[in-house]
Amino acid sequence: MAAALGLGLIIGMLLGLLGGGGSILAVPALVYGVGMPLAAAVPTSLVVVGISSATALIPRLREGQVQWRLAAVFGAAGAGAAFAGAAVNRLLEPRVVLVGFATMMVAAGVRMLREQTTVGGDCALPGGGINWRGCLPKAIGSGVVVGFLTGLFGVGGGFLIIPALVLLLGLPMTVAVGTSLVIIVINSLAGFAAHAGDAALDYRIALAFTAAAVVGSLASARVASRLPAERLRRWFAYLVFAVAAFVLVQALINPSAAG
Repeated sequence: MAAALGLGLIIGMLLGLLGGGGSILAVPALVYGVGMPLAAAVPTSLVVVGISSATALIPRLREGQVQWRLAAVFGAAGAGAAFAGAAVNRLLEPRVVLVGFATMMVAAGVRMLREQTTVGGDCALPGGGINWRGCLPKAIGSGVVVGFLTGLFGVGGGFLIIPALVLLLGLPMTVAVGTSLVIIVINSLAGFAAHAGDAALDYRIALAFTAAAVVGSLASARVASRLPAERLRRWFAYLVFAVAAFVLVQALINPSAAG
C-alpha cells in the first residue's frame, strides 16, 4: 500500500507539472513497483488515467477549452478500437506486451524532445467551428490508432492525442489540451470495460494509487506555471527512456515478474 501511495503521488505530480504524459509510467509502476501482474496493472492504470484526466478537465470546462463534437468523434472511434486492442493484448504473452510498451515509451520520449506547438491542419475554422469534410477522416483515423494503443497497453494516449489535434487537425493548443482530456476519459472507460474481466483487481491499491495521483497532480499544478516547461519536458523524456530500458531488460531476463 505504501508503494502504491508513493508511486501514485509521483505520477500525479508529473501529470500536474507536465499537463499530461506522466500516466505512461503507471503500468511500469504498478507491475514493478507495486507488484501487480500485467493483466491487473493494465485496467488499474486505466482507472488512474481516467480519474486523473477527469480531475484535470474540471478547470478547463469553466474556461470553455473543449471542442466537444470533435472529442465525441475522436473518442467514439477510439472506444471501439480499445476493445480490439484489449483482444490483441489477451493473445500476446506479457513479455511481448512489455517489450512493445517499452518501444512505445521510447517513441513517446523522442516526441517529447521534439515538442512542437505550431498549429497545422485544416480542421479548425475561425470562430471555433470545424471543417468536417477534411477533418472527419483524420479524426476517425487518429482516434482508432490511439484507442487501439489504449486497449493494448493501458495508456491514455495524451502524448499522441495532442500532436494529432494540433498538428494534424489544427486546433489551438489550449483547446487541444482540454479536448484531449475528454478523449482520454472516454478511451480509459472503454479500455477498462474491455479489460475488466481479465484479472481480479485489488481495488484498495487501485483507489490508493488513484487518490495519491489526483492529490499529486492538483498540488503540483499550482507551481507548474513557475517552472521552465521545456526543461521539465526534456528531463521527463530522459526519465521515460530510463524506465523503458528497465522495462525492456526486466521483460527479457525476468518475464515471470509480469505474469
